[in-house]
Amino acid sequence: MFVVTLKFSDNKARAGELMDAHKAWIKSGFDQGLFLMVGSLQPNRGGAIIAHDTSLEDLESYVGKDPFVVEDVVRAEILEITPARLDERLEFLAA
Repeated sequence: MFVVTLKFSDNKARAGELMDAHKAWIKSGFDQGLFLMVGSLQPNRGGAIIAHDTSLEDLESYVGKDPFVVEDVVRAEILEITPARLDERLEFLAA
């Protein structure tokens, strides 16, 4: 399981012009089964993603194609988590 943070850079002002392409990239992540959750970092600091069922290398490649990352609107950090204990509703993450 992975947590991806997408923190705004100094180039944040370009977010509006790239938003449609960024949303299409997010949709594709869900369509491929990579993303479980996408949301905003508060207050207005960027975004976060929970991803699973992929390798670190494949996720790095996919995140590198986000238009926000390509155009330096955000800086991405990927954290890999090995769950030690899960609520039963999240047992599918252990597979």
